[in-house]
Amino acid sequence: MSRPYLRLFIASAALAATLALPGCAPQTGPDGDGPFAPGADPRAESVDGLTVGNRLMQAGEHELALEAFTRAAGEQGLTPDVTAALGSANLGLGRLGQAETLLRRAVRADEAVPEAWNNLGVVLMEKGDFAEASQMFRRAYALDNGESDSIRDNLRLALAKIENPDYDESEQQDYKLVRRGSSDYLIRQIP
Repeated sequence: MSRPYLRLFIASAALAATLALPGCAPQTGPDGDGPFAPGADPRAESVDGLTVGNRLMQAGEHELALEAFTRAAGEQGLTPDVTAALGSANLGLGRLGQAETLLRRAVRADEAVPEAWNNLGVVLMEKGDFAEASQMFRRAYALDNGESDSIRDNLRLALAKIENPDYDESEQQDYKLVRRGSSDYLIRQIP
């Protein structure tokens, strides 16, 4: 071989080796891990299902939140908090029948939170039972010491619907459910 071809051959071989050899090395990340996501550590302490579910509810992932709340029910039992959370997730999914059943079960407990009463009122408003919904909103407002604007607004809307029972269907305006906080809903009129 002539000298220029020998240099070209050596340069090509060196380039090929430079490009090919890193592929032969074990794939490691900055911590020496493999290229794949780390697996679950069975010895680690798991995050509470209620916390995960509430975060998912805030993100609008009601189906995933329902799964997290179901896992929390398996770990903690059907406490009033877990039952109310399951009802709220079902409300977010539009499953009014399931939501009503779960929320009624949650508010029967002595330690029921105002959000459970409010969400039960929202379900009843969606079903058209304005009188009972106003009672639920009153209880929620009393338990909350009048601090929640959304509960007050829901109570006002329910009372207005009771005062005007002859509401004309052709003039009926649509309402939408607006999430406020981790498990609190507000009924808003669509303009």
